[in-house]
Amino acid sequence: MLHLKASSSPKWLLRVKDHLDELLVDHAHCEKKAAGTAMNLLFAYVDQVPVVRQLADIVREELEHFEQVLDLLQQRGIPFRRLKPTSYARRLHEQIRKLEPQRAVDRLLVAGLIEARSCERFDLLRHGIEDAELARFYDSLFESEARHHTTYVQLATHFAPEQEVYRRLDELAQAEADILQQVEPWVRMHS
Repeated sequence: MLHLKASSSPKWLLRVKDHLDELLVDHAHCEKKAAGTAMNLLFAYVDQVPVVRQLADIVREELEHFEQVLDLLQQRGIPFRRLKPTSYARRLHEQIRKLEPQRAVDRLLVAGLIEARSCERFDLLRHGIEDAELARFYDSLFESEARHHTTYVQLATHFAPEQEVYRRLDELAQAEADILQQVEPWVRMHS
């Protein structure tokens, strides 16, 4: 369903359990970036009206999630602040081909893979943390992350045949799995 080539290491959840505050701050940044990514894609492919409509839905939903995480931070007295990002997204974006329409396919698939990894991590959090409120929160977001992944993959088929899209998705998913193997020192949603 999520087209991931590797599962998260169990060590990720163990690291996160001791740094939930930091993870929540990072999660807010992830939702903000996800809204920005969808908006950038909307602007880039404005002539593709069916694509634009679905991207607009994603923008709204990601901004709603961003606000939900901000509310959760405020309720817990955790200040929202800048965090040093990992190289995960940058390294995935380096895989994007330069010429259209392959660029559109890759941009959409990279966005979809990031959503897939978030979904997988939300699943680990909803089942693996003792904080009941946070477990419920991640359970409430799980389905939408899976849907965003599926939507991005489906949108890529507006720019290339389905067989080509899924072949490229396999290549990018392998690159994502390789990138994930390089653990970074910070606790992040995509570390």
